[in-house]
Amino acid sequence: MNPYIRALFVCTNHTDYKTKPQKTGLWLSEATHFYDELSDRDIPFDVVSPRGGAIPIDQRSLDLKDNTNDKWYNNPMFREKLEKSLSPEEVNAADYKLIYFTGGHGTMWDFPENNHLQELTRRVYENGGMVAAVCHGVSGLLNVQLSDKTWLVAGRQITGFSNMEEKLVRLDEEVPFLLEDALRQKNALYSKGFIPFLPYIEVDERLVTGQNPLSARKVGKKVMEEMYEK
Repeated sequence: MNPYIRALFVCTNHTDYKTKPQKTGLWLSEATHFYDELSDRDIPFDVVSPRGGAIPIDQRSLDLKDNTNDKWYNNPMFREKLEKSLSPEEVNAADYKLIYFTGGHGTMWDFPENNHLQELTRRVYENGGMVAAVCHGVSGLLNVQLSDKTWLVAGRQITGFSNMEEKLVRLDEEVPFLLEDALRQKNALYSKGFIPFLPYIEVDERLVTGQNPLSARKVGKKVMEEMYEK
């Protein structure tokens, strides 16, 4: 058990698209693959969500042929944290050295306007902690304002789910906004990989972001490298 570092995973509670009958939620590998990197160092973690309680999982992501998904989805401790997530009001930012926003399309609805999550992120960051996010989870960083009233993402090297990827999965008409466009509007220095859906991350000091689900492990590796090897 690492006594000095505790991580806070942020997950969505939102399940509904505008018109499609299918449900969204957490994209499972974005939690499991990231945590797999932290587990090597025995880093304890908690899960928080905008409303607290059970985290819905996007059924399309429930791929248990993926060994890492299978390992952690069937781990009682991991499952209990997903089924009994904390609400933001129950969380003390001072307890965490790392906050990580997982993805899934649901995050686009319930992350960006959540003032409590923004405040937690600001405090972790200004206390010298790391902020990480992957895929649609990067939407949770859009409206984080620092104490000097600047946007956390402004002028920072950032990635997140691209317009092209959104079009390729045919959900560009379903989401409330396009993440790439929103990041650019906040003056983030947005970049993406040359080929959609391949791992791609950006690192800007204590801010690490990943473009898509396959980037989650790479984000975890980089966060560990930044926290332990510098």
